[in-house]
Amino acid sequence: METASAWCTPLGKLSVRQICLFGMLAALTFGAKWVMAALPNIEPVSLMVMVFGAVFGWQGLLPTFVYVMAEILFYGLGTWNINYLYVWPLLAVTAYLLRRMEHPLGWAVVSGAFGLMFGALCAPVDVFIGGWGYAAAKWVSGIPFDIAHGIGNFVIALVLFVPIRKLTQRLYGRMERHP
Repeated sequence: METASAWCTPLGKLSVRQICLFGMLAALTFGAKWVMAALPNIEPVSLMVMVFGAVFGWQGLLPTFVYVMAEILFYGLGTWNINYLYVWPLLAVTAYLLRRMEHPLGWAVVSGAFGLMFGALCAPVDVFIGGWGYAAAKWVSGIPFDIAHGIGNFVIALVLFVPIRKLTQRLYGRMERHP
């Protein structure tokens, strides 16, 4: 259930409605993460970024980057922001490439694997900042958090990816039919 224009419209050709939609989705993602902040490494961001990539194609990078900018504005600059600039888009592109996958278990596995690999995906920045030893120590010490992240991502995606994807597709399709 793809909308043709979501895959064909260049990134530079956005309607006012698309700009508003992407901004609201980024804000929703930020707010949902903030609400769940008490749960260590259990977050809805992976779910939403996968939905962005699967539903909006390359344009799914836009709400992803707006989300990252909201993180920077709210929490300030930090080394994790550098990671967010490539880790979240990597997940959006992965979802775009897997967009034809329908089964929730497949999306749960992708999201869970992403959570498990999050520390390893952030390690290149740590190598640059503190060297190989620093990066390895930080990654290994973060493995329990990556495990929690992976389990949380798996459960959230298993339960919510398909319904949120369908809702987003339906709302986006309705928006395109009524300009």
